Amino acid sequence: MAFTLEDKLVVAISSRALFDFEEENQVFETGDLARYEALQRERLDTPAKPGVAFALIRKLLALNAQEQRVEVVILSRSDPISGLRAFRSCKEHGLAIERGVFTRGRSPFRYLRPLRASLFLSANPEDVRAALDAGFPAASVLPETVVAASHHADEIRIAFDGDAVIFSDEAERVYQLSGLPAFIGHETDNKDSPLPGGPLKPLLAALNKLQRIAAQGEREGTTPAKGTPPMHIRTALVTARSAPAHERAIRTLMAWNIEIDEAMFLGGLDKGEFLREFEPDFFFDDQIRHCESARVVTATGHVLSGIANAS
Repeated sequence: MAFTLEDKLVVAISSRALFDFEEENQVFETGDLARYEALQRERLDTPAKPGVAFALIRKLLALNAQEQRVEVVILSRSDPISGLRAFRSCKEHGLAIERGVFTRGRSPFRYLRPLRASLFLSANPEDVRAALDAGFPAASVLPETVVAASHHADEIRIAFDGDAVIFSDEAERVYQLSGLPAFIGHETDNKDSPLPGGPLKPLLAALNKLQRIAAQGEREGTTPAKGTPPMHIRTALVTARSAPAHERAIRTLMAWNIEIDEAMFLGGLDKGEFLREFEPDFFFDDQIRHCESARVVTATGHVLSGIANAS
């Protein structure tokens, strides 16, 4: 029987989001592909250092200790020889990544469809926009992000903004176009109507599915191999909403049958300090000002969707 990705959480990631290829990328950005490829050949036997999303990917792969439920695929604009270095770096760092697509300067997002990806992480904003426009969950990693040391070795912590990330930007549009009072009135009037899904709803749903599978396994007494602590997932909603607009957000998650572990309704407070306490492995937000606040605390992905990112 052919291998299938149907029942797996698939994360597609660019080589620059996974590893620190910033020096090489400076050459790539000049448009001199020959020089870039020559540099990668010179460094073929030099493992790349971990990049912004490395810690998240390593933890996600740890969910496969008992049964493979996560597939990570490198999806990159790099050439195949640079891909060889990426795979060698994976081996050096103990990352069980076996699949990759390398497009030598062309946008790779079109391969997200056959991959059935639940998330695409890239350091190239253009590729992320193209993926989001085509309906795929995606975020642009901020290469200069400070990656904080994780104090939760056996737990994957992922934090999400709400509007234009988990949810659509329906309510955000009201706020941006008509102001806070109109937003509160709109959300109060529609508290019983679930919000449409946003670009990262599929990722949250996939994570919640893995949480339920793990909980069922613990109830049935099926655990990873002896000596291998189970990896758990913990999610958080970190939103600028506050009461009474919080109710529609919670009711929407209930209608989707998606559970979230923590919810922070901050009413405009700076998100960075709260993320410092939650200590996520990754945070997703659609507004660059929130990303700038978060990036000094944790690995951050900018979801280039919704009215806040309209060109």
